[in-house]
Amino acid sequence: MASTSLTDKFHFFDEDVSQIDLPEKFTFPFSYQAHPLAITAAKQVQRYLESSFENNHNFGLDPDQKGLIIGKMFGVLVVRNQVGQLGFLAAYSGKLDQGDQLPYFVPPVFDVFEKGNFYRVEEVNISALNAEIESIEKNTSFQALQNVFQESKDQSAREIEDQKEAIRQSRKERKERKTEALLTLSPDEAQKVIDQTIKESLKQKYELRVLQESWQNKIDELEQELEPFLFKIEQLKEERKSRSNKLQKQLFENYTFLNANRKERSLLNIFTENLGITPPAGAGECAAPKLLQFAYSNNLKPITMLEFWWGASPKSEIRKHKEYYPACNSKCGPILGFMLQGLNVDENPMKNNPAEGKELEIIFEDDSLLVINKPADFLSVPGRFVKDSVQTRIRKKYPDSFLVHRLDQGTSGIILVAKNHEVYVKLQRQFTGRTVSKKYVAILDGLLKEKKGFIDLPLRVDFENRPFQLVCYEHGKPAKTKFQVVSEENGKTRIHFYPITGRTHQLRVHAAHPSGLNTPIVGDDLYGKSADRLHLHAAHLEFTHPTTGERVNFTKKEEF
Repeated sequence: MASTSLTDKFHFFDEDVSQIDLPEKFTFPFSYQAHPLAITAAKQVQRYLESSFENNHNFGLDPDQKGLIIGKMFGVLVVRNQVGQLGFLAAYSGKLDQGDQLPYFVPPVFDVFEKGNFYRVEEVNISALNAEIESIEKNTSFQALQNVFQESKDQSAREIEDQKEAIRQSRKERKERKTEALLTLSPDEAQKVIDQTIKESLKQKYELRVLQESWQNKIDELEQELEPFLFKIEQLKEERKSRSNKLQKQLFENYTFLNANRKERSLLNIFTENLGITPPAGAGECAAPKLLQFAYSNNLKPITMLEFWWGASPKSEIRKHKEYYPACNSKCGPILGFMLQGLNVDENPMKNNPAEGKELEIIFEDDSLLVINKPADFLSVPGRFVKDSVQTRIRKKYPDSFLVHRLDQGTSGIILVAKNHEVYVKLQRQFTGRTVSKKYVAILDGLLKEKKGFIDLPLRVDFENRPFQLVCYEHGKPAKTKFQVVSEENGKTRIHFYPITGRTHQLRVHAAHPSGLNTPIVGDDLYGKSADRLHLHAAHLEFTHPTTGERVNFTKKEEF
């Protein structure tokens, strides 16, 4: 990236930030508390978007604007230039409007819309192939032949089936005639009837064969007439596929990224050669890689960064206007993993053990089971980095025990533990059979219009950005929750949730999603804003004791 482009990309702060201490380390982009400098930069960009930004892109913020609504993730990167001045860069994920470059924002890592580059040239060639295929498919002679061909196949199928049905009926009638002849006629006369039925059967079989051959010949002739058209279409499609694959590979090779050590690697190298996977669609187009690439290319020192959502929330994901979000994992994980090399980066908080120094409280225990109160920020089962969990601690004392269900790391409250497999199976059946009653207490970051109700939003994991969950009516699993508002205070709502199903992040998504309560739980760092803790607590559990058969219940009051 030429340094001459710095003029309109490097932005000075509109307000005095000299009293804000610089962070000791660069932001870990996949989980962070936004630094005051990054927040100040983000608010300045947001003011620009509100007052000075001119673009036809529909973010869904103007109710009078028509068309497809697409919110965008924007990012800011606070940097220091070569003469020690502090400023920031801004970027957006993907493209805006027709892909034209906007002076305020850093350019893409590779501009596919640049005139004369290989992508634009080959895109024209592929478009020409598409036009040729479409021209053949819309050719009146070809369409007429296709119609006659399909009509002939349909008619042949009907006539052949009608003939077969006639044969089946005749066979039944001949069988009745033979039976009657054998019972009522002399042997010689009965034999004549049998011989006659054989002749009739052979005649019908012959007629069926002639009909089938006649239709097959006609269909073969039509196929021969169609064949030049179909062959040409197949040729063009194969050429299009070959060109598209080559173009995609060339594109991946031209998306090259720098890191702080001034080393360079391509998208193809990062994903395919190192991980053995094809780069996902849009890889390299997110805000974070654009910002770091521009900084490295122009000898700017990265200080801190954040990303925020601008626009209406998508229907499936939970994205709030102006809220801060971490970088995505599937697209940005491998890229940023390389680009951050050479920077002094904050530790991945997922590697820290949040349960250190915390104890599990046993509410109830007998020979069959344990009822435990899990503190907030305590894993239910071992994680990728941290092995300390409810399960690992309980199994030190009860090696044959099983957690019957789980709570999110941030959720506090009641967890049920079976002391052996037999008890575990019995309790699991109650959970899957939905005969277990559960109540959760939460504090929502806002007020609700409805004081009680029912939420039905199917959920599935966001494969491109785990562990986030998506609302998905096509592939999602049923997720249903009843709720009841308890009280309101200082703009917050205390609420009881009664989950009917038990999907991952169910209550968190049902609270935050626009089609749910549209009000996230306080402290929800995935779907809302982080705080001292996630204000969600499993307060009550009722089930049938697997040994005594009695209905039992347990309650533990929340500590928020």
